[in-house]
Amino acid sequence: MRALTVEEELAKVASSQRVLLLSHCQRPSQTCPGKFEKAGLRCPDDCREVCNLALLRNAAIEEGYLGVCIAAGGAQALKFVKEKRPEGVVAVACHKELDEGIAAVGTLVGVNYSAMPPVVTVPLLRDGCVDTEVDMEQALAAIRLGCTPK
Repeated sequence: MRALTVEEELAKVASSQRVLLLSHCQRPSQTCPGKFEKAGLRCPDDCREVCNLALLRNAAIEEGYLGVCIAAGGAQALKFVKEKRPEGVVAVACHKELDEGIAAVGTLVGVNYSAMPPVVTVPLLRDGCVDTEVDMEQALAAIRLGCTPK
C-alpha cells in the first residue's frame, strides 16, 4: 500500500479545519490599501484593488477555511498556526520561507499536534520580497483540494 501524498492528505481535511498562509510580498506595493497589524496584513473590507492576495484570500473564505493570514514573515505565520491549530495548511511563499515554515510547523508536533498536519506549498514564481508572483491556477487548485465544486 502506497503512502498518501501531502495533497491527498489535505484533500481529506475539511476546509473548515484548514488555514491559508500567504506572503505579504505578493501585494501590489504601490497601491495596496492594506494595513499591517499584529496578525498580518489586513485587507480593508471595501478594498477595490484587484490583486492575487485578495483573489486567494476570497477563494479560501468561499471554501469555508478556518482562517487566512497574510504574513509579513515566518514567525507571524507560525503564530497564526499555533493559535488556529488547523488540521491542514496551504502556504504560498518563496522557497526559503516555505522550507523554514514546514520545519517550524514540525516543531509543533507533540505540543499542539500528535502528528504533523499536511502542509501543501505553492512556491512563488519570482522571489524578491516585493511585488512577487505566483501561479494562480496552482494556488487556487491547492486551496480547493478535496472541496466540493460550487
